[in-house]
Amino acid sequence: MSSATRTAKSEPIWQKIDFKQTLIIDRSLIFAVMLLAALGWLMVTSASMDWSERHFGSMFHISIRHGIFLLLGASACWVMMRIPLAIWRSVSGLLVVLALILLVAVLIPGVGREINGSMRWLSLGIMNAQPSEFAKLATILYMASYLDRRREEVQSKWSGFIKPLFILSLLAILLLLEPDFGAVVVLMLSTLGLLFLGGVKAGQFILTALVVVGSSVAILLSQPYRLKRLTGFWEPWTEENVFGSGYQLTQSLIAFGRGEFTGVGLGNSIQKLFYLPEAHTDFVFAIWAEETGLLGCLIILGLFTFVFLKAMSLGRKAFEKEQFFAAYVAYGVALLIGFQAFINLGVNVGLLPTKGLTLPFISYGGSSLLACCIALGLLLRVHHEMAVHGKGMSHEKK
Repeated sequence: MSSATRTAKSEPIWQKIDFKQTLIIDRSLIFAVMLLAALGWLMVTSASMDWSERHFGSMFHISIRHGIFLLLGASACWVMMRIPLAIWRSVSGLLVVLALILLVAVLIPGVGREINGSMRWLSLGIMNAQPSEFAKLATILYMASYLDRRREEVQSKWSGFIKPLFILSLLAILLLLEPDFGAVVVLMLSTLGLLFLGGVKAGQFILTALVVVGSSVAILLSQPYRLKRLTGFWEPWTEENVFGSGYQLTQSLIAFGRGEFTGVGLGNSIQKLFYLPEAHTDFVFAIWAEETGLLGCLIILGLFTFVFLKAMSLGRKAFEKEQFFAAYVAYGVALLIGFQAFINLGVNVGLLPTKGLTLPFISYGGSSLLACCIALGLLLRVHHEMAVHGKGMSHEKK
């Protein structure tokens, strides 16, 4: 073995990061996400003006913070695009351990910060970080690595199928203690989707799905406030619910009704004037529907559909090239964004009970925006490595 070969093999993997490399960018994907983010900034600005003026004395306080988070997110995306997927594969286990530590830290009095009755945040001074957002990404990377390393075991043995579910259970328990039922739902659905795409047996998948559904129902019925949310979702217009557990939903539906086909015009929403709580976070889509109508809603739905299908297509191409870790990363990001967007939109239009989930790339929230931009960076990195791999294959054939 030559000295050059020994040096290459002993070189730490982190030294493979090259911030000056020329990347092959998926322009259609990045354009769609940039358009989503731009429309999101516009939505947040419109929905938060009156709330910002009352609480901070400036109509654009929330809008400016949102813009700063977008810049931080763009920087994080730029960095993620330049980190080889092999590095994330090698540190995926450490990332899950770090996620577990942060989720435990949130529950410690004096360390975690309680907002609206939930211990979900860590105060960083300039912003409140929500570890659950990064725990979801860490879980996706871990599952992608696990399915890549143990693909045959997962497809043929119960042990390969059960091992990752143990880690998932620990994460779910910690999230429920905050409580953050919405994050648990998204995490469970995304992980089960990855296991299905990883080729688990139908019997294993169905049994696990039944256990997850049964556990979710039991958790939903275990707390009175969750049961109230459910009854408020079923009958939001009753006298008891319209000003109680169904208040957010009824105000959201009023916003959709006022929007009709073309909307009432940007900035002309009535529901954002303290009628609809969380107008710039969980229910920002309702304000968009009121101001831009059905046409505006179709634009957002079309962009999310494009991003989801593009990510799934990247996963399929990686799978065909036998780059299984890259494939599962792309699939996982697609499922994560797709399920969270579907649940948020479903809550806004009354198809699902209130979950407290943000709309990816759009809702106000520093942790959510950063996590989404990191996820985009992973997708763009998958595209780059598949393009480079494809060129290498074509040169080999020649």
